[in-house]
Amino acid sequence: MKVKNVLITGSTSGIGLGIAIEFAKSGYNLAFHGLEQNGAEIAAEIGKQYQIKTFFSPANLLVPAEISSMMKEASGHLGDIDILVNNAGIQYVSPVEDLPLHKWNDIINVNLTAAFCTSQAVWKSMKAKKWGRIINISSAHGLVASENKSAYVASKHGLIGLTKTLALEGANFGITVNAICPGFVKTPLVEKQIVDLAKQQNIPEADVIQKNILQKHAVKNFVRPEEIAALALFLASENASMITGVSMPVDGGWTAQ
Repeated sequence: MKVKNVLITGSTSGIGLGIAIEFAKSGYNLAFHGLEQNGAEIAAEIGKQYQIKTFFSPANLLVPAEISSMMKEASGHLGDIDILVNNAGIQYVSPVEDLPLHKWNDIINVNLTAAFCTSQAVWKSMKAKKWGRIINISSAHGLVASENKSAYVASKHGLIGLTKTLALEGANFGITVNAICPGFVKTPLVEKQIVDLAKQQNIPEADVIQKNILQKHAVKNFVRPEEIAALALFLASENASMITGVSMPVDGGWTAQ
């Protein structure tokens, strides 16, 4: 049975790295992407540890031409991409009246437009093979809103809309498209928010975590990357062939309220 090839954006840290490691453990070849300076070393180390083929790209997702080059180079190194995980994302917290337009555009472009570009790039080969998996890492903020996150919430809601549309277009070609909607994961992005809020409110970081970050979680814990990775691995499997167009919360009960 042919080993399948997976491309994961934002896969050299945080949630994306957690997903990449679980796919590597299961023997998938991996195309890594990220902006970390040691991204190539991370990809090579995981490839060596799990005896899989790897590729790394530092493409700037704000630049469609770089996304296109990444997709072509990944396919050239590994073969056609069978499973695409659109994980990369950025955030900027601001009241709407103070949100700079360039920040809005950057968030929409990285969180939503880049996912469209990568999906479009793999679509023809998936369609021709009559098999493919696209997994979009949205957010609980793709299902509900919070104050001061207008661009992020809009981008993640948009990603769910894209997920549903592609699921319908891929239904007759063996392509499933789903979204995972995590609650708060202790990623570098969230850790920065904790530090910033602690300074703004002049309270300990532990208080910020419980009173601000995890306030909407019914289960007062961070979501672990491994929990998201396990769901992604299932959605990529043959046993998930009838699951498509779905947005699955992994949010400690946040969106149940």
